[in-house]
Amino acid sequence: MPPYPTAPSPYPTAPPPAPTGHPYHRLDRATGRHRWWRPLVGTVLMSFAYLVLVLVLLAVAYGLGTVLGAPELPDGGIDLGPLGNTAMDLVSLAIALPLVLLATLWPARRRAGTVSSVTGRLRIGWLGRCVLAGLLPILLLTGTAFLLPGDSGESDTWVGWSSFLTALAVLAVLVPLQAAAEEYVFRGWLTQAVGAFVRSPWFAVLPQAVLFAAAHGWGTRAGFLGLLMNGLVAGLLTIRTGGLEAAIALHVLNNLLAFGASAAVVDGLTSDETAADAPWSLALTAMVTDLLYAALVLWLARRHKPQRLSSPVQPPTPYPGHPAYSEHPAHSGHPSHPSHLGHPSYPGHPAYPGHPEYSGHPAAPGHPATSDHPATPDHPGPARTA
Repeated sequence: MPPYPTAPSPYPTAPPPAPTGHPYHRLDRATGRHRWWRPLVGTVLMSFAYLVLVLVLLAVAYGLGTVLGAPELPDGGIDLGPLGNTAMDLVSLAIALPLVLLATLWPARRRAGTVSSVTGRLRIGWLGRCVLAGLLPILLLTGTAFLLPGDSGESDTWVGWSSFLTALAVLAVLVPLQAAAEEYVFRGWLTQAVGAFVRSPWFAVLPQAVLFAAAHGWGTRAGFLGLLMNGLVAGLLTIRTGGLEAAIALHVLNNLLAFGASAAVVDGLTSDETAADAPWSLALTAMVTDLLYAALVLWLARRHKPQRLSSPVQPPTPYPGHPAYSEHPAHSGHPSHPSHLGHPSYPGHPAYPGHPEYSGHPAAPGHPATSDHPATPDHPGPARTA
């Protein structure tokens, strides 16, 4: 008797291979919901909402200053004092952060955390390592800045411990939010918006670096080039490490240094100068600092290997009627098991009536007949006895 037929494979055809993950600047393509208009509409809506919120914030500040009896500024604003005005400036930049997250949810239609990193969240452990990597370059920048010749018109009078510690506490809360908001806008949203159309990381990083430098205003040529270098380094580190953590750490440390130094002297926070106004000596020092920081972060990345690509998308489960769908799936405990016990093709299951191999004889091939089943010409064996 021929052997029983084996069960067919539960998948007549192999399932499609899972696609590979996407780098950070291409995450808009990872969901399969990309449309050419989504990044454009998101940028327009985010810009409009930001202008509205800034106007609301100015109105609230003006009302608060009026109630407190604060004097007016020459441009029509309200003077809340050096620390108060600085706090308002930082808050006016920090409000862009939730707008980026909302634009990522809609119209980009993907998880808000995908603008933080390829893992869909801000990686706190990797952020801490980047902060530690930035301490040495920032200390070198601080020491060099003190040795460089400064403007003779700047005040160098110590403000006092009480005022300095108060200002430092406010800055420690607001500066990280302001710096992170700028990173989410430039290295986050704009990089991914451009990366939705181009594959090259350089083409995705260059536009945001130019806009980042231009957003600080035009001061000196050296200052603009220094900001451009900072934007390029931060953008490439974002793609190389798969998230904004390295860029946020560098930006926060730089701004804490700048604002902290200003808060230490009388009327230091009243200055309207930015990094765009830096002279050649300070701009070159900042460029060297950025490159040193990038080298340290890349060294850490080789050791700790942060995730650089998004997780591959799993293939969908075949639906009824799909060529890969089987009505008799493989055994749950063993994917390669041919079939379940009740299936006719299960090994050891007797052929059913009407099957070509059904004989009505329960014995296995080659088994001698019993007394209840007389011998046949094809199956010799003892006959029934009285």
